[in-house]
Amino acid sequence: MAAGKALRDKIQREQHGRWNGVKGRPNPIDLLHKSDTGRIKELLAIRYGRMLPSPFTYYRGAAGVMAADLARTPTTGLKVQACGDCHLLNFGGFATPERSIIFDINDFDETLPAPWEWDVKRLVASIVLAARSNGLSDNHGRDCAVSCTRMYREHMRKFSRMDPLRTWYAETSATDFINSLPKALQKQVKKRIEKTAGHSGSEYDFPKLAGSVGGQVRISDQPPLIFHPKSTNSAGATAILDQLFQSYRESLHEDRRILVDRYRLVDVAIKVVGVGSVGRRCWIALMSRGTIRCFCNSRRRYSRCSNLTPGEVCTAITDSAS
Repeated sequence: MAAGKALRDKIQREQHGRWNGVKGRPNPIDLLHKSDTGRIKELLAIRYGRMLPSPFTYYRGAAGVMAADLARTPTTGLKVQACGDCHLLNFGGFATPERSIIFDINDFDETLPAPWEWDVKRLVASIVLAARSNGLSDNHGRDCAVSCTRMYREHMRKFSRMDPLRTWYAETSATDFINSLPKALQKQVKKRIEKTAGHSGSEYDFPKLAGSVGGQVRISDQPPLIFHPKSTNSAGATAILDQLFQSYRESLHEDRRILVDRYRLVDVAIKVVGVGSVGRRCWIALMSRGTIRCFCNSRRRYSRCSNLTPGEVCTAITDSAS
């Protein structure tokens, strides 16, 4: 506690709330173009098209711009492995390997060691922009942002007093999330969660993503959002993809490798997702075991390959540019 308070002598809390234009600040458009390096050029128009509708959609695709600005602001010097893109729409409901539904954060394309304040600042700024996009006043947006940071502070204080093992296993269940909502919304949200959870992956996803091509099951091209790159049709492509998948397999925990090994890699394609990730090589893979099929997604979330069971969607973190 004393060490934490001592940091306030170094950086007053009020300093975190100040923003002044910095002389020599890089042009945001130049930073965005710089971040296009390595992206699929044919998809860049989709990326910028998705950023154009509102300040909030621009914000979703401009994590690098905000990081460049935050790098010029005061910090306490405490670094964490930051999400790097901690905005409101990267939170949601997800199925755990144990088939529980929890409220958590998603999308670690921008993760990096950074000051802990950066994620919090990006989150609360996104709340204000989301409020504006939904027609709320800035006063309402500010109240929501203050409420967010207050809850963050209160939870961190609570965690600091807990046994490390209890902190490790702490989670926000779907029930916890529903109970935190206003009474008028709880029934509606509960019905939506139950409807989504009731979808069988094989019945729900397969007809939308795959079909029969030349008598073989393949991922269906839906350009420009789902497509097979030309490289996947070249000589030796199958061997290269198998090698990449084996490299991914080696990164898994042993129990998850055993599960993955019960499936065969059938097909892969690029799927355009999100806003900031558009143009990155975000792959989906069709896996098969006899007549049972499921999909892997190479981008969205960590530690999800244990979801790879019949009729379900598996997501696991890899570098989306790989």
